Amino acid sequence: MSTTGRLYGVGLGTGDPKLMTLRAVEVIAQADVVAYHSARHGRSNARRIAAAHLREDHIEEHLVYPLTTETTDHPGGYRGALDEFYEEAAARLAAHLDAGSDVAVLSEGDPLIYSSYQHLHKRLAHRYPTETVPGVSSISASVAALGVPLCEADEVLTVLPGTLPVEELAARLASTDSAVVLKLGRTFPAVREALGRAGRLDDAKYVERATMPEQRVAAVADVDADSVPYFSMAVLPSRLGASENVKATTDSSATQGQVTVVGLGPAGPMWLTPEAKGALARATDLVGYTTYIKRVPERAGQTRHLSDNKVESERAEFALSLAGQGRDVVVVSSGDPGVFAMATAVLEVASEERYAAVPVRVLPGMTAAHAAAARAGAPLGHDYATISLSDRLKPWDVIARRVRAAAEADLVLAIYNPASRERRHQVGELRDLLLEIRKPDTPVVVARDVGGPTESVQVVDLADLDPETVDMRTLLIIGSSQTQRVVRAGGEVVVWTPRRYGSAT
Repeated sequence: MSTTGRLYGVGLGTGDPKLMTLRAVEVIAQADVVAYHSARHGRSNARRIAAAHLREDHIEEHLVYPLTTETTDHPGGYRGALDEFYEEAAARLAAHLDAGSDVAVLSEGDPLIYSSYQHLHKRLAHRYPTETVPGVSSISASVAALGVPLCEADEVLTVLPGTLPVEELAARLASTDSAVVLKLGRTFPAVREALGRAGRLDDAKYVERATMPEQRVAAVADVDADSVPYFSMAVLPSRLGASENVKATTDSSATQGQVTVVGLGPAGPMWLTPEAKGALARATDLVGYTTYIKRVPERAGQTRHLSDNKVESERAEFALSLAGQGRDVVVVSSGDPGVFAMATAVLEVASEERYAAVPVRVLPGMTAAHAAAARAGAPLGHDYATISLSDRLKPWDVIARRVRAAAEADLVLAIYNPASRERRHQVGELRDLLLEIRKPDTPVVVARDVGGPTESVQVVDLADLDPETVDMRTLLIIGSSQTQRVVRAGGEVVVWTPRRYGSAT
């Protein structure tokens, strides 16, 4: 029975030969064949790093890419040309392995992190005995060159390729704590733009050719795009290490503060947008209703100002006054801040002359109505009206008049704030009013704590709507004459409102 050779993916580290591991040196020494990649110019950084450990009797397989960043007339395009190259390279190595020779494929950094070796690994590892020898990655080397912590405690590290579209890159940078962006070179201008859009450019560091003699470290904002090679990366280090500096800076009266009103969505981090996550992470101060503030993870150096749910104007004024002192303030709001929430209160106070110079922006969030509708199906698929039943800020007769008008117009109704401990009559009156206009079997979605641990979504007939099942954490969606309730296979009930209305085409 013939014995095949063994395949090794050998991580060499980031450039300094002294960062090669003992196992890497050992594997190269015992291998029969040493393979490495290069562009068409023929120079291989991997071979240069390992050169002191190559023997004269080593068989060398020089794997030359057919292209790097240029265009191609290959029928499969850029990806097709590279796939064909990797298939041919894998076949060359397989011939050695089939002959019983051990093959070491040299890889800069780590063999399974954005490497060329991984494409050979996928084609060969299931056919031959294989060992991957880890190496010092460019991520580790670049952070060491900066000499600052990359992430601490519960911080999240995100590794990103600079080849992502600017919008996608900006969203991911805004929503994470720490990040490294690889594959720079020609992508550097887009990466810098994404950092700017995410509000992270001032924190971003640049490392070029880490551990090599020509290593360079700088602020990303200060780097000339024309000078950036492929072997470089952008780094967003730990926020925690910089928290005291941030606090000291924002305490200065010379610094421009701002207020950002952020929608947290109906519940939990799954409902939070990347933009909102970024604003929450950058803030020096969080201001909001106690229940909502507690949904935001605590961060070192960040001050939290909790208050009761019925002091919206006072909360807005407090936030604006903090921003006037140079603080980066986030006012948190459940759902979307512009829907029966804090954005109006903040903008109302911000319109006063004394706060006219304080920048205010509003970041949208997933609304409770849309979250509840998605759980039920698509009841808001056609025209609908959104109405709050709370009579704390407007009289009940106005609410009743608006409900009747919307019902007579045959709109689906999304009902916010239907009841509280003190307000118990509204839901019964709403039901009775609608029964004058809608059929008793009109579907009503009763959605409570959507996205939360006690989530409950039920569909009942309008005539059977029980006020005792409704509280302040409940949202009601009341169908129109066109809304459908369908029982699907397995007993699943879905509610949807067709986009066509009556005889319309």
